Order: sequence, then C-alpha cells, then structure tokens
Amino acid sequence: MKRLFSQTLQWTPGRPAWGAALVAGFGCALPLLLGLFSGHPGFLWATVGAFQAAKANPLHRFGMLRMLLLIALGACSAGLGFWSATHPLISLGLFAFYALLLAWLQRYGAEAGKLGIGLAICLCLGQGQYGVADFNNPAAIAMLFALGGLWVTLLAFGLRGMHGLRMWPYMPRLGRLVRVLHRHARRTPIRQWRVHAMSYVIACALGGLIVNLAQLPRGYWLTLAVFTSLQMDVERSVVRAIQACLAILVAAAILIYLGHSLADPPMMVMVLLPLVVLGRAFQAHHYGLFVLQTTLGFLLLAETLAQDWNLPQVRLINASIGVGLALLVTLVMHGLRRWLLARAPASKDAGQPGPAEDERPEIRL
Repeated sequence: MKRLFSQTLQWTPGRPAWGAALVAGFGCALPLLLGLFSGHPGFLWATVGAFQAAKANPLHRFGMLRMLLLIALGACSAGLGFWSATHPLISLGLFAFYALLLAWLQRYGAEAGKLGIGLAICLCLGQGQYGVADFNNPAAIAMLFALGGLWVTLLAFGLRGMHGLRMWPYMPRLGRLVRVLHRHARRTPIRQWRVHAMSYVIACALGGLIVNLAQLPRGYWLTLAVFTSLQMDVERSVVRAIQACLAILVAAAILIYLGHSLADPPMMVMVLLPLVVLGRAFQAHHYGLFVLQTTLGFLLLAETLAQDWNLPQVRLINASIGVGLALLVTLVMHGLRRWLLARAPASKDAGQPGPAEDERPEIRL
C-alpha cells in the first residue's frame, strides 16, 4: 500500500519554463483585470481561453501548433457545453462523446491525454457556467475564449522572436507521427482500454445528465470531479481509484476554503496571478499530477469573480456527488470484469465433452 502510494505521487520535475510562465501570467492578467474593473462576465471566458492556450510551451518545436489546436478545440468545447446546458439528451450525448474522446486520446500517450482532459474541462465549465451570469450566448462565449487564446499566441510569437526562433516551426511528416502514435497505442491492451472507455462514458454521461436535470448551481464541480477521479488502470487496482477520489475531495475542500477566505475579488486576483505563473513554470509532466494541477487552475479562474462564496456547501456537495459517481461506476465495472473472468473458465470447461465410459482410467483397489 505504501509503495503504491509513493508510485502514484512520483514526480520528477523538469527545468522551470520561465518564458512560458511569463506568457501565461501576462496573458491571464489582462482579461482578469478588465473583468475585475468592468464586472462583465465575458472577460472570464477570455481568461479561461488564455489559460488554456498557455498550457503549450511556445519554445518547443510543436508548441505553436499545439497552442492553436488548444484554442480552436477549447473554444468549440466551451460553446458546446454552454449550448447543451438546457438540453438533457444533447448534454448526455456530448459528455459521453468527450469521455470516449478522452479515453481514446489516452491510448496515444500522456501528451494526447493532456489535450483530451483540457477539452473535457472546457466542456464542463461551459455547461456549469450557464445561468451564473446574464451572458447567454454560446457563440459569443466561444469567440471570447478564442480572443483570450489569440492574445496569448501573440505574446508567444514575441517570445519566439526574442529567442531568435522561427515564427512558425517546421511541421512533422504525417507518416512518422502516425507510427509514433500507433506505437503508443499498442502499449495498452485493447480489452483493458474497452473497460476503461466504458467506465468513462457511463460515469461522465451520467454526471452531465445529473447537472442538467437537477439544474445544479456551479455544476462543473460535479462533472470535473468525475473526469479527474477516473483512472486508466483502475481495473488492476481499485485502491488507486479510491486514492484518486480522496485526493480530489481533499483538493476540493482546500480550494473551497481558499475561496471562502479570499472572497474579495481583488484579493483573489492578487493571489491567483502568482499561482498561474508558478504553476506554468513548474508544470507537471506526470499525467495524474498534470490533471490535478490544471483542474485547480481552471477552477480558481472560473471562481475568481464569484460573489457566492458564502455558500461553500454547494460546491462541496457537487464535488462529493461527482467523486461518489465515479467511484461507484469504477467499482461496478471492476466487479463485472472479475465476474466475467470467473465465469469464463467454468463455461469453457462445461463446453468440453467428458471422457467416454470405456476411456476412463481403471481404478484399482
């Protein structure tokens, strides 16, 4: 148990990326300050788009391509989530599709999985922010998200120019990229991935449907807890799934206490901006820690201008429901898999004919 816990939290940090951290800080500071002074909720989406784009390092070879991909797909995800908030069946289908997309991307390595979890977070924020403020235009939300991301892209081009790099790097050959992704996909057995994908689809679809039907305020606390609690290898160890759920609950409680203590929006902005810079400078390479770090950053940005921190129990209840739903689906799928594995040898033996009477060995007394 102790060894498994140490392996779960194993993290070898790389060199701090101060250039990307400054881009993230300046990129999030402008829309945050504009939203603080104007009080318009649209600047919140520009801040979220800037934070999403800043996850890519512009000094890397494929950093600019990844940044534009994060902006375009993130804007579509946020707009679709906001649009589906009033349609239960559409919400169910969207969350099931994004869960399947995340499970599919996780087969191709940690970097592809990071792209998928970012899109899932944007979808959750889009659905959960419906009805929070008088800003109910999905197209405008997607456009403001993209504008915030493009502002970070402009800063990233300036950073590349300061380092004497090409404004747009050479693109890889598609064949080589496909071979690398195929090699990553072969590391995960297809049967294990199917169980994982089914768990994701069921849990995330139910989470999106619950938020839609119950009209839960701040519903992204529930759906984000579902997405971040599920693990890739829960079929091998339920202990790891329980550890992930407990970690999400503890992180949610700490975040709720922090927001309740810093209920003043100017104070929240002053605390959040250094956290964004430090979080980007020391961005985790480990997939699980990256998911936790990114989710906390998105939640803090989404709650920066919140005026209802006097109701922390709403957020804690939503997070508890999401963690409970993810753990329930995980346990059910784990039990179903063990039951099928236990039945398989019995059915195989039952299907084979027994030896004939004259072929049975003679028993001598």
